[in-house]
Amino acid sequence: MIIQIIEDDKALSKGITMALQENDITFVQSQTLASAKNDFLSASFSLLILDLSLPDGSGYDYLQWVRKRSDVPVLILTANDLELDEVMGLNLGADDFMTKPFSLAVLRARINALLRRQQKSSSSLYIEDNFTFDFDHLQFKRKDEPIFLSPTEQKLLRIFLEHKEQLLTREILIDRLWSDGGEFVDANALSVTINRLRGKLENHNESHSYIQTIYGQGYMWKKKEIPCLKTEP
Repeated sequence: MIIQIIEDDKALSKGITMALQENDITFVQSQTLASAKNDFLSASFSLLILDLSLPDGSGYDYLQWVRKRSDVPVLILTANDLELDEVMGLNLGADDFMTKPFSLAVLRARINALLRRQQKSSSSLYIEDNFTFDFDHLQFKRKDEPIFLSPTEQKLLRIFLEHKEQLLTREILIDRLWSDGGEFVDANALSVTINRLRGKLENHNESHSYIQTIYGQGYMWKKKEIPCLKTEP
């Protein structure tokens, strides 16, 4: 489990990590908006702890940027104590809001509550039209016919299913699939993996693709065809 702390006060950030440290939790500390984005693309986070005042921008901007890419739980931790700040943060997609100074015991309790909620909402079984995808038992079927997927294709499929109808750029997909530096060789590997997954999922009698290519931007899982899309060669 990895938690990202976006906080420019290094002493406070370190204090939070020490107070919340557990054997199964790793912390990534980001002090700026730019470094936070780079860190986000290089790891799969279970929770974000976000300060609103950063040296190179607003935490609100980072929250909006994250929400275009992920539904990871976000806890805003800030000295801004106006009701307007809390309302704006929650409306932009934050899951909780705490003001400084704060109790570490309360912070720990709220983080645990967000993680429990996230675990309950995370499903390993997806039923999509004629498809049944069971990631726990590695069973993938179209009606009663098995679909045999490689580990990378399974990982890619799950990323799409967890972000239905959300734009996923090539950069995001490459980072999520090969962030461990494993089998990824060149930029063409993503195109090859997507085409193979499409070929295994699609019925040749259908006119649409579940994995839509949004020309010049990335990909999206969507059953109905989106206008102005271009299929990868």
